[in-house]
Parts: sequence; structure tokens; C-alpha cells
Amino acid sequence: MPHQPTPTHSVAIVGDGQMGLVLASILAASPAPPAITLWGHDPDEISRLAQSRKSPRLNGVELPDSIRVTDDPAAALAGASMLVNAVPTQFIRSVWTRLAHHCPHGAPVVSVAKGIENDTLLRPLQVITDVLRDDPDRAARPMLVLSGPTIAAELGRCLPATMIAASDNTHLAGAVQQLFTTSWLRIYTSDDPLGVEVAGAMKNVIAIAAGIIDGLQAGYNAKSALLARGLSEIVRLGAAMGARTETFFGLAGVGDLATTCFSPEGRNRSLGEALGKGETLDAYLKRTNSVVEGVATTRSVVQLAQRFNVDLPITAAVHAVLFEQLDPIDAIAQLMNRPPREEAVG
Repeated sequence: MPHQPTPTHSVAIVGDGQMGLVLASILAASPAPPAITLWGHDPDEISRLAQSRKSPRLNGVELPDSIRVTDDPAAALAGASMLVNAVPTQFIRSVWTRLAHHCPHGAPVVSVAKGIENDTLLRPLQVITDVLRDDPDRAARPMLVLSGPTIAAELGRCLPATMIAASDNTHLAGAVQQLFTTSWLRIYTSDDPLGVEVAGAMKNVIAIAAGIIDGLQAGYNAKSALLARGLSEIVRLGAAMGARTETFFGLAGVGDLATTCFSPEGRNRSLGEALGKGETLDAYLKRTNSVVEGVATTRSVVQLAQRFNVDLPITAAVHAVLFEQLDPIDAIAQLMNRPPREEAVG
């Protein structure tokens, strides 16, 4: 008889951004919902959310009264049988350092963050593991990344979607699959968390390039070519880091890449579009209320490419546009004028 995952009775979601709000709503709507607590760092924002049950970060989603909302780390994490990280990558270290002493013993961590930490070049699960390195249960605390083609606004409208639950711990993967599956959200499992996290990080970089093409009105031929060659870069770096190639041709790879590059609600694509139309990076970031993960991740991926000695021309071009004042038109010209070669994926 196959092993049945143990039910999760209490879930603490760390982060009140779009994905934190969506995941809380998904769990609350399940046939047998666990106790759900949503933690946010800003007392004023959390107070407004607790009273109105709505957030300007995600229009159309209203949190059920059953979801407890708090800014108190001890109250949020006490007794939780699962911890969900919904904090943007560059803030994971500071947030989890604050929460570390309140983490229940042995409670698994599920992360939905997509990025690579600057300077350390660690993936989200690695950052959390590093923060909890003094935890006596660290070796026994299972970790999982939950990813895939998931625009939060669409999830909030209960549109059909799929995700991938990737972990070295098959028991945890099965439990998360069971917990988050709904009539409109299908969860697959994987044992390649490295590949899933690399794909989730790099697709944001390629999405900035896709947005630049939109902003320049360079056409669908150019955009399709970008996605194909961008996927090749994701495969190349991921394989060099030890991930399985097939991971990048599934939901976490090509699936998430396509969604992020085409959706008008994608933050990274929208940034790229603004750059293509002539807006500066600083001006765009000042007028948006959202974290654009691909900006910081681009810095990290360029460093990873150097570390693993892999050629990532699209990523390098995005880096030059973001941080070296390269005109987007010149970036495309440089890519088009690279020496001719045989096509290779990875």
C-alpha cells in the first residue's frame, strides 16, 4: 500500500505579498482547511489587512475571516506544522533571521520565492537553510520549493493553473501536493528542487528581455526566438550547476518562462517593456509598488555564469541594459551580430 502523506494541521505563511495572499486563500478554500496564519512585517499594513481582509497588492482577493493575520512572529509561527516562505528573495535573510527563534521544531519549509541572493549567490531554500544553520533540527527539517507558471492575479481569480512541488523529501512533496490541490489548481511533484529554483530565478531575467522586445515593438518572431534562446541559457546554467535537463522542459522551466514573458501582469516583462520604450530603471522602480525580482537576480546570474564558466549572452545583454546604460536597441543589435553557429539547447 502506498504511503499516505500526513495531514498538515496548521500553516504559517511568511509574507503578505501577492503570493502569500493567494496561497492563504487557496488553503482556506480547501475541503478540510488547516489553521492558517499570515504574517507580515509592517504593523500598519497588517492592521489594515486584518480589518478590511483586502490588500491593494492583489485586487479582487478577500481573505476569509478564518485566516489569522498578524505581525507578531511568535504568534504567527507558534504550533505551525508547515512554514511557507512568500518573501521576495533579497529579503529572505533579514526576515528569517528575525523569525528563526520562533520556528517550530521540525516544521518543514515550503518556499515560493524566485531568485538568487546577491553576493552569496544562494537560492531561496539555501538562504533559509543558512539562516537556520544553528537550529538543532536543521538536518531534519525538510525543504520544498513550490513553483511554476503562476501569475498571482490569475490564481486569485481561480483560473486553471498548475504548479510543481519539488523536494528531496518525497513525503513532503506528497503532503504539499495533497494540501494545495484544488479543482482549479493541479500540483505535480519533482525531486529536483535545484532545477526548479534555477528555472524560477532565470525566467525573470529572460522576461525582462522579452518586455524590452515588446517595448521596442520588435515583433513576435523576435520574441519567440528570445524565448527559445533564453530557455537554452536556463538549461546551460542549470545543467552546469547540477540540475536535471528535463526539469527545464516542464512546468518550472518552459511553462513558467512562457507565462512570465507573455502575461501583461508579469512584473519583469512590464519593466522590460518600459525600458524598451525609453524609461529608465530608476524611474520605473520608483513608480511601481511591487518588487521586480529579475533586477537583482540578473546581477547574481551573471556572477553564477562566471563561476560555472557558461556563456549567457541574453543575460549579459539584460545586465548591460540595467546597469551599464546600454541602449536596448544596441543590445539587440549586439545579439543579432554574434558569430553564426549551429543551434544547441544547453
